[in-house]
Amino acid sequence: MVSIIIPAHNEKKNLERLLGYLEKSNIKNAEVIVAFSEATDDGQIDVRKPSFANFLRCKGQGRAFQMNSGANAAKGGILVFLHADVIPPETFLTDIANVMNKGYDAGFFSYRFDSNSLLLKINALFTARDGFFTGGGDQCLFIKKPVFERLGRFDENQIVMEDFEFFQRMKKHKVRYTIIKNDLIVSARKYLHNSYIRVNLSNLLLVILFKFGYPPHKLKSLYGKLIRTPYQNPS
Repeated sequence: MVSIIIPAHNEKKNLERLLGYLEKSNIKNAEVIVAFSEATDDGQIDVRKPSFANFLRCKGQGRAFQMNSGANAAKGGILVFLHADVIPPETFLTDIANVMNKGYDAGFFSYRFDSNSLLLKINALFTARDGFFTGGGDQCLFIKKPVFERLGRFDENQIVMEDFEFFQRMKKHKVRYTIIKNDLIVSARKYLHNSYIRVNLSNLLLVILFKFGYPPHKLKSLYGKLIRTPYQNPS
């Protein structure tokens, strides 16, 4: 079984779209766990719940805590961490199964934005290859549960860079991974509320500071100053 874990914070509209899409896709041999943040507005949890989905209200801070909580509740042997504002390709579960059957322990997807912006199309091209920004949460990490546990799960002290920190441990421990070149569709809302240059320069700065050991709470504070968002949790 595959367990799809969706961390969510005030994402009612996106969740309704994503869960409806998954329902229409007639996913089989999979469970869906929506891990709501502790601070999610109660009204935001009023989302129609398909039969295959479970809703979990987390009692801790941060997306890393949400994803770990979802993993704790998961029954599947493969964990898929999918953001609420990301739509996977119709064949993504088959794609994951094919990769695992080839002996990989983990992987990511390439993606494109829900925008016709030429600059964002250029950005998306880099997600199909291993590089400086590989491992970001929008790429939908999937990983065998025993490997996830062996690596120590997500670091709950990391508030903004939990995905990149986990990917560093994957590489350190030589986890065999690949990038599936079958695009997810990622929301461009962060760029709409800021600008292309602002988001890209901010992301570059945050990754560099993270790699040089900048403290997690300072990264969170800096993120809040650099990026304007209509939501609370960074994504």
